[in-house]
Amino acid sequence: MYWIRFSLVVLIAAILNASSMLDPAALGPYNIRPDLLLVLLLFFSSSAKPFDAIITSFAIGFAADISTETIGPYCLSFGLFGSLVSQLHGVVLMKRMTHQCLAIFVIGMCAGIMAWGLNVFKTAQPSPNMFVILLGRSFYSAVLGPFIWVGFSAMSGWLGLRKFRAGRKIDR
Repeated sequence: MYWIRFSLVVLIAAILNASSMLDPAALGPYNIRPDLLLVLLLFFSSSAKPFDAIITSFAIGFAADISTETIGPYCLSFGLFGSLVSQLHGVVLMKRMTHQCLAIFVIGMCAGIMAWGLNVFKTAQPSPNMFVILLGRSFYSAVLGPFIWVGFSAMSGWLGLRKFRAGRKIDR
């Protein structure tokens, strides 16, 4: 894995998530946008070696924290759920778009609820309508995620990812 290139991709995704560049794609009065870092998390968790996937999960979670108000909740939740996905890679293969959609939605909801809970615990300020925003963001990311996944898959050789299947490497 080429870590400098990985850092560049994560930086671009974090800037897009934090900026207003995705506002034209926003839906509804709550400004619901797709979460590029969530799709990136699942892509790297299911494509990289387990050790690399754990490192990338925490790094993507840290990038998600930097693009929000508080540091810590997304790093922990993305790290935990990214590690879980990497360990289940031999059981659940995400080759089909429906599997990718379902995984993005479920991990988006679970990681989002955990991050929201940690954020409330840390700041003691519950945010109104968080479940509506979380459900909308997870659903929107799940719908657009497989199409974004195709772009990340096209860059996998450039990122230095090799295909792994059930613990063994497949050479191209």
